Amino acid sequence: MKIDIKSYNIEQLNRLCKDIRERILEVVSKNGGHLSSTLGATELIVAMHKVFDSSKDPFIFDVSHQAYAHKLLTGRWKEFDTLREFDGISGYTKPSESSDDYFVAGHSSTSISLGIGAAKAIALKGEQNERVPVIMIGDGSMTAGMVYEALNELGERKYPMIIILNDNEMSIASPIGAVSRMLSSAMASPFYQKFKKRTEQFVDNFGDGARYIAKRLEESLKLITPGIMFEEMGIDYIGPVDGHDLKSIIDILERAKGMKKPVIIHAQTLKGKGYEIAEGKHERWHGVGPFNIESGDSYKKSPAKSATQIYTEALLHAAAHNDKIVGVTAAMPSGTGLSELMEKYPERFWDVAIAEQHAVTSMAAMAKEGFKPFCTIYSTFLQRGYDQIIHDVCLMGVPVVFALDRAGIVGEDGETHQGAFDISFLRAIPNMTLLAPYDERSFHQAVGFASTYDRPCAIRYPRGSFMECELPDSAHFELGKSQLLNSGEGDILFIGYGNGVGRAYQTMKLLEREISLLDLRFVKPLDTVMLRDLAKKHTKWFVFSDSSKAGGVGSAILEFLSEEGISDVEVVSFEYEDDFIKHGNTSLVEKSLGIRPEQLAEKVKSTLKKD
Repeated sequence: MKIDIKSYNIEQLNRLCKDIRERILEVVSKNGGHLSSTLGATELIVAMHKVFDSSKDPFIFDVSHQAYAHKLLTGRWKEFDTLREFDGISGYTKPSESSDDYFVAGHSSTSISLGIGAAKAIALKGEQNERVPVIMIGDGSMTAGMVYEALNELGERKYPMIIILNDNEMSIASPIGAVSRMLSSAMASPFYQKFKKRTEQFVDNFGDGARYIAKRLEESLKLITPGIMFEEMGIDYIGPVDGHDLKSIIDILERAKGMKKPVIIHAQTLKGKGYEIAEGKHERWHGVGPFNIESGDSYKKSPAKSATQIYTEALLHAAAHNDKIVGVTAAMPSGTGLSELMEKYPERFWDVAIAEQHAVTSMAAMAKEGFKPFCTIYSTFLQRGYDQIIHDVCLMGVPVVFALDRAGIVGEDGETHQGAFDISFLRAIPNMTLLAPYDERSFHQAVGFASTYDRPCAIRYPRGSFMECELPDSAHFELGKSQLLNSGEGDILFIGYGNGVGRAYQTMKLLEREISLLDLRFVKPLDTVMLRDLAKKHTKWFVFSDSSKAGGVGSAILEFLSEEGISDVEVVSFEYEDDFIKHGNTSLVEKSLGIRPEQLAEKVKSTLKKD
């Protein structure tokens, strides 16, 4: 049941904010999730619901991991216990979960574009007096170019829209902050807006000289605030304001609502507000696993080394022996394991913020200048730099390495973050080489290969640790060469790619059959010599890869067999079906997809029985 706060007074609203924070802490400490940003946005979201109506006004949250308070206010207080659990509440806004969630959002910097689209539709439907898009965007999302593309159009077309810039990074010195708050309140007032409009009409009658003087006077005031850029784009700016002063925020939202034009409200908030341990700029509190509320200590610590840790160690080793190796990430230094390299080699490794397109293109130029860039980005986020990979890297053939973390199922973050598509969208690009390790040793070898390879290439690896397997030592990587890890006398061949090798091995151990196991290593180019030889011995091929079936590893192998005219080999792919994968514990998600080793073993048996 939704919480109707329209009649609440300020005291009741402040108490509600406290209750919301306690509920968020209670659930996130148990389930994990995004913490510091959502705690910091609580008053802003409560104020949004006080002034606007999410059942008709489009509430658009950029990224939306800060929208937990919104979920709690819109009928999900009890269900919130299931946050990020399989078949539970999503960690992001999701319209199929609630009609109060306007749009799916998991990647950043889309909100203002969505708002403009909504505003255009509202205008065409003649609903301007009934509805207005309300946007919440964080300062981190403002680094992406898409934001400025949208602002550019918004400033020109002047659609009514409220944009709340949730700034939890910028500090405001006390004296300047006090003056700014005073001026911001004044600029939002009806008197100032009416005065501004009449002044504009007045100076228009007296030519350029009067217009110049009036403009300089207004800008001299606004220089005290950081909003002059937005004003120059044609968008009214109010701020900075205290994002935890509920009364002030509500008052400013009410005034902005009445202005009937695009308005940016710059609100400063404190990350982790209300939970002292997490307050401030602590990246570790952005996204967390289960933790002890009293101490802040994490509960779950996997004993196995993660693939990200292995990548860090391998790249540190390579960088120490080759000063041409450089690297970049896009706002994920710790998540991608690049923070240690940035600390050790600050002149060679960079975080360019949420700007994947820029990251890719800038590294293309470095590669042309003779450096060896490692562009380290989550599989799901590399989707945002696809044109740059084609146009700026592969068309030139410059040797950029794409290290794709979180390839495969990522678990609780869900549909927007699953790394399912990188093989499919990269395999189609000329000049691109695709390879994948399956354990620690092979990962070091893959990084070693990539660090000397003279063409573009991409290495994919999973979130967390690789699947365990006891196999012969991995041989050194050679372009387009696979490795036969187990040779069986029967007609069954298991083909594993990346983490799929471990999945194939665990499935093989459950079957009492003679099975050959191939580590494919390269899905582009394929080891055609090895595959031709294996086609003479094995007619039942099973493909294991943590990736989409459409355009994936199985597709590549079927294309090869077709080109070779090999028609007596049956290929069964255990890659993901053509659907978006829901969120939840990775094991439960895998079980729902039928790709746990015990399930795959039964599928293999069933396939063989049909023959």
